[in-house]
Amino acid sequence: MAGTISKIIHFHDEEEFLEDMDAVMERFSYLASKYGHNPIEGVLLWDYVGIRDDEGIKVFRVGEFPYFEGTLKLDLETLRTMERYFDEMESRWDELTVEEINYFVEMLNEALGEQRVYYDAYSLGLDRNTAYIILNLVSLNYLESVLDGGDREIFEEAVELLMRYL
Repeated sequence: MAGTISKIIHFHDEEEFLEDMDAVMERFSYLASKYGHNPIEGVLLWDYVGIRDDEGIKVFRVGEFPYFEGTLKLDLETLRTMERYFDEMESRWDELTVEEINYFVEMLNEALGEQRVYYDAYSLGLDRNTAYIILNLVSLNYLESVLDGGDREIFEEAVELLMRYL
């Protein structure tokens, strides 16, 4: 899309990064609800996996499968097959690599007999302590040009947090 850039971000503390990105997304989402423009079009961490169910694609982190299992609209057999693979990945969490996640996802899709699980971090070249972000510079510029008062403060806080990683 015109006006967007994609960047791989490196960070040292994943928990701090996630907290900062939550704060950035919260602020930009608030501004987008008022002004119709959100500068962040997407964030993908090294361990994000997408699963296609009867309603669409849902994205979650590898270790979060037990929490999302109830939200997936899939038959019980498919869920149990997926659960076995995700349990295996989670049991290896400390040494789990992007290559291994990619391999598990390929094996899982083969076991399911269809492409139902998606993993893009491998092809994007991500690793632990990295994320892929898509920024809409047109939206960023628009917000910068129209905001004042309290909304400008919210915008500047979000940009300041984001700039720690860019």
